[in-house]
Formats: sequence, C-alpha cells, structure tokens
Amino acid sequence: MEESWDFEFVSRMVDSLVSFLSEFVDDWLANDMRVAVFKILSSWLVLSLIAIHFAWKVYGNTVNDMYYRQGTGGQNGGTPDTAPHRSGWESAAGDAMKSHRE
Repeated sequence: MEESWDFEFVSRMVDSLVSFLSEFVDDWLANDMRVAVFKILSSWLVLSLIAIHFAWKVYGNTVNDMYYRQGTGGQNGGTPDTAPHRSGWESAAGDAMKSHRE
C-alpha cells in the first residue's frame, strides 16, 4: 500500500517539475521583459561568483594568514604569554581600585 503512495507522490512531483520546466522554456523563448531581467540577473550572479572564485584563488592565502596570525599569541592572535608594559598612570590608577588582599 505504501509503495503505490510513494509512486504516486513521485509521479506527481515529476509531473509538476516537467510542467514547470515546459512553462519556463516557453517564457524563455518568448523573450519578454521578465526573461530579459532574469537573464541579466543570472549572468550577474554567475559573473560575481566567478570573480569571487578567482579573487579567492589569488588572495585567499593572504586573507587566511591575516585571520590566523602566527606568533606568541597562539591561534587567532590570542593573549600573549607576557603582559604588555603599562605606563605609570595606568598602573597607579589600577592599583588604587584594588580592594582585595592576597
């Protein structure tokens, strides 16, 4: 019983796809304004994707190296092992705010 339902469902899906494609081809051959806009937008999309692909081929390693910086900070430029040198004004202001004792 379930097999006939599956076959019916697949048959309906194929029929709707075929009808959509035939309607699409008819509109494509009609060359009206919607088709012209669709052609322009689809060609713009394809051209943009090709440009992004070639740009990534050329500059991909540079972008990757900028994101994953190498050095003492670890991956992604984390906190370095040594603390940066603070000026006298910053250390005096920071010490005044401390209230706990070790």
